[in-house]
Formats: sequence, C-alpha cells, structure tokens
Amino acid sequence: MPETLEATATTAMLRVDGLRGWYGETLALQGIDLEVHEGEVVCLLGRNGAGKTTTLRAIMGLLGRREGQIRIGSTPSIGLQPEAIARLGLAYCPEERGIFASLTTQENLMLPPVLRPGGLSVDEIYTLFPNLLQRRHSPGTRLSGGEQQMLAIARILRTGARLLLLDEPTEGLAPVIVERIGQTIGMLRERGFTVLMVEQNFRFASTLADRFYVIEEGQVAAHFRRDELDAQRSRIESLLGL
Repeated sequence: MPETLEATATTAMLRVDGLRGWYGETLALQGIDLEVHEGEVVCLLGRNGAGKTTTLRAIMGLLGRREGQIRIGSTPSIGLQPEAIARLGLAYCPEERGIFASLTTQENLMLPPVLRPGGLSVDEIYTLFPNLLQRRHSPGTRLSGGEQQMLAIARILRTGARLLLLDEPTEGLAPVIVERIGQTIGMLRERGFTVLMVEQNFRFASTLADRFYVIEEGQVAAHFRRDELDAQRSRIESLLGL
C-alpha cells in the first residue's frame, strides 16, 4: 500500500527537488525546489508565464514529461499517474474551475469520487459555503464567478485530500468575494488542511500565506516567510514588477 500524506517534524508533507517540466519540446520548469509542511498555506508568486501553474500541474502529474524528485510524505511520486497521486491525498483546483454548465450545483459537487477517508460531508460543505446550499438546484450557467470558485474548491473537499493545490483562486473576482475566498482558505487551515496556491494578488496573499516562493523563468528566485515581508518588500516588488 502507498504511504499516506502525513508529515513529521522532519518530513515535509510535500517536497520538490530539482523539478524540470516540459510542454512538448519547451522546457518550462528549470529546477524547482520547494517544500510544504502540514497546516501551512504556501503561495507561489511570479509574473505571468513564470511557471507557477506549470509547477502545480507537474506536482499533480499533469505534464507529459517531468524530471526531478517529488515526495508526498515519504512516497516518491514523480513516476505516478494523476489518479495515483490523488489517492496519496492531493487535490487540484485549476484556474478555469471546470464547472459543468448543464449540471446543478449539487450534481457538480458530487462528481469527484471519495478517494480517502476524512473528506468533508455534503452538510459540512454547505455549512462552509452557505451560498452553495441556496443555489444547490441551480445549473452551473446560473452561478456567479464567485459561486463557481466556491464550488470548485468545495468539490475537492469531498475527496479526502488534505493538501489542496489552488490555482489563482481570486482571479477575476470582486473584492468582496476575494475577501470571502480568503476567509474560506483560513477556515480550511483551521480544519487541518494544507494549501499550496498560485496567486497574482500579492496584497491578498500577503495577509494569508505563511511562506512564499517567487517563481521566475521556471526557477525559484526567492523564498521568504510572512514575517519577512517588510524587510523583503522592495525585492519582492522588483521581482513581481509591482
């Protein structure tokens, strides 16, 4: 049986070393090194095209070719297929959300299979996302962008995953909804979930994440903790082009 996604004081929940990844013949990741520990929110920052989303896709096994080391708990996963990686306790929420327009909110919510024990029940999800309870019979085409994002996150909470890979969870959302998404991620951390997210909104990320990796041209250009933000601000702004 594969080992589960449990971290100890010396073992990261996720550890990535020298990760290289390709789109066709194009080298997109040139040696990513990062780690995520249990209960953390870790954010990948960087300009458009830097390799942030590609890093999440590579971790989830969604690139055709990748090399290097990825360990989920103590289990090497570089050679595993996405479905096997998911069974180790990871779930990926893509930027495009993937809501099926012809299905109701509840039908969308029930699509992913439960892969491991420990996932949230439908009642728990509706408590966490009361908007979805109110819209549970509405088709996907009737949901606002914020409701679609809530549904996309809610959908992976049923699977039993404990490490959530969130790609641009606030992209295109109104400020009031961005605040709600931040509250949701904070509540998930309180419930014991671990989050690795890609985020362009630095102001949003700076109030939420515990640690940050800045990705530049497929490599880690900087790594810092939230308590180092003030000291690193000029460097961060330069790297992000702010």
